[in-house]
Amino acid sequence: MELALTILVGIGLAAACGFRVFVPFLVISIAALSGHIELASGFEWIGTYYALTALVLATVLEILAYYIPWLDNLMDSIATPAAVVAGTVITAAVIGDMSPFLRWSLAVIAGVGVAGTVQGMMVALRGASTATTGGLANPVVSTGELAGAVVASVLAVILPIVSVALLALMSFAGVRRVRGARAGGQ
Repeated sequence: MELALTILVGIGLAAACGFRVFVPFLVISIAALSGHIELASGFEWIGTYYALTALVLATVLEILAYYIPWLDNLMDSIATPAAVVAGTVITAAVIGDMSPFLRWSLAVIAGVGVAGTVQGMMVALRGASTATTGGLANPVVSTGELAGAVVASVLAVILPIVSVALLALMSFAGVRRVRGARAGGQ
């Protein structure tokens, strides 16, 4: 059961990486330092004060960059591959009691699949916001993404089952919306 929960934590954190790359790492750094999460072998560095300091700085810079009108779209082009890599690494960091091959296989599935899907939805949303409002609504999108990253990260650590259930509901709603838009446009 504990292994299943750590996998759910990894999936939830990978999803959070799709919203913001550094927020989930900051959350697990805090969780590791406070004893709420145990990091896999080789990832203990995330739970150090040096990493915490670097992650606070990186998180603040990432958040601020998304509020600068032209920089937010540039950040999306950088964040898409970074979210996939971050989702993979963060999943591997929290899954401990299994062979490295299986851990990394699960991490790649979560990183590429979950983080990539969430990031792709956010890029589409920001693109639509830029196209329809000339970028004026992008700060609202940025605030929503930040809230999504924080909530998804904290829920993944505290209530991983709820986190993954919400992720599934969000994905289902997103798929229905895309299908509805395609059907309406044809």
